[in-house]
Amino acid sequence: MKSKITVTFLGTGTSQGIPVIGSKHEVCLSKDPKDKRLRVSALLSWDDYNFVIDCGPDFRYQMLRENVSKLDGILITHEHSDHTAGLDDIRPFNFRQGTMPFYADKRVFKSLRERFAYIFTTENKYPGAPSIEAIEIDKNTPFTIGGKKVIPIEAMHDKLPVLGFRVEDFTYLTDVKTISDEEIEKVMGTKVLVVNALREEPHYSHFNVTEALEFVEKIKPEKTYFTHISHIMGFHEVVEKKLPKNVHLAYDTLKINI
Repeated sequence: MKSKITVTFLGTGTSQGIPVIGSKHEVCLSKDPKDKRLRVSALLSWDDYNFVIDCGPDFRYQMLRENVSKLDGILITHEHSDHTAGLDDIRPFNFRQGTMPFYADKRVFKSLRERFAYIFTTENKYPGAPSIEAIEIDKNTPFTIGGKKVIPIEAMHDKLPVLGFRVEDFTYLTDVKTISDEEIEKVMGTKVLVVNALREEPHYSHFNVTEALEFVEKIKPEKTYFTHISHIMGFHEVVEKKLPKNVHLAYDTLKINI
């Protein structure tokens, strides 16, 4: 019998988060907790396993808020800072558990080695530096975490390839602008889909609402949750009412079971 997966939305915002520093936009001034969005990330839990997709600059607070004391690995979609800048904050897990498995493609690890050289160096490494087990993955090769098969799915974030992940009946995609028919085939049959929907207006590197809904129509999942949401999208409660009944805006701390 398959173990149910619990997905916790750690963050559902854009690279600046919401509220944006100094912004007087009405959504940034909102008192509704669902309009407060940290940088995009998700926690996948089953049995005694916890895995995080992306560790952005809010990673420390997200782990504290969800009371995560054990983490079995981190899956990285791509190298942008809002998805990787929290890398140093794995240290408390290192102290308790040892080396942290990181799953990312070769290009992403190249970027991380350049930006976080003190972590990846093998010469005179600072004793308190994070400890990472770099596990290279690619779009063509499924892998296993916690006894569950993960299917990588490649999409394009403007001209940058990014990876999404399918675990059984759950698929997580973020920062998508285009995706090939071949990769869409990997998503078909998904019961619960998470995908980015930045705003109503078109954007050069992200799905807008129309594009995201067109993608949902192709996949036909039972439920869809939009993430990587800009304050320009509007108030959570207002936008939620405009969406089809099986499509929802995700919000920080939302938990779903698959």
